Amino acid sequence: MRRPNPTDEPKPPRPITGDWLFRAAAHYLERYAASTAHLKRVLERKVLRRAMLRGEDPAEFAGLVDETVARFVELKLLDDRAFAEAKLASLRRRGASRRHSALKLSEKGVDRETVASVLEADETDEEAAARALAKRRRLGPHRLRERAERRDKDVAALMRAGFSYSVAAGAIDADPEPDAF
Repeated sequence: MRRPNPTDEPKPPRPITGDWLFRAAAHYLERYAASTAHLKRVLERKVLRRAMLRGEDPAEFAGLVDETVARFVELKLLDDRAFAEAKLASLRRRGASRRHSALKLSEKGVDRETVASVLEADETDEEAAARALAKRRRLGPHRLRERAERRDKDVAALMRAGFSYSVAAGAIDADPEPDAF
């Protein structure tokens, strides 16, 4: 086996093809859930990197990226509504507010109408989400000591997470659950 010589130039990457893009998208979707807009951004970054290494214009491959994303939508491997519902359920279980959840879904490329309809169908109330966040971050009733001294800071932490003052104060001032410790 021949050792690589430091003066040897690296081989240019293989050309950008529809098959390569399809495999890259499938590999990404095996590992992560994504919306159509998010997958498109991921593929555009992949194309940009490979095109720069090959000395090509990445804009030439925009149609190829769109075709690849359309194939995944056609195969029903990409569904923005299902993605938004699953992501919202996960965020709400962790204690995210409605406002924070809407922002996260928008960041992932879900359109406003889908976000609004998914949030409308959400049955998790704000109080339960605030209690879940307080428990996860050990705020308020889940704090082992200095609960009274840290009350205002705990309420402020929940308000920064997107909850209103009344919801945040209610979660912080609640009695500790018997199995909390």
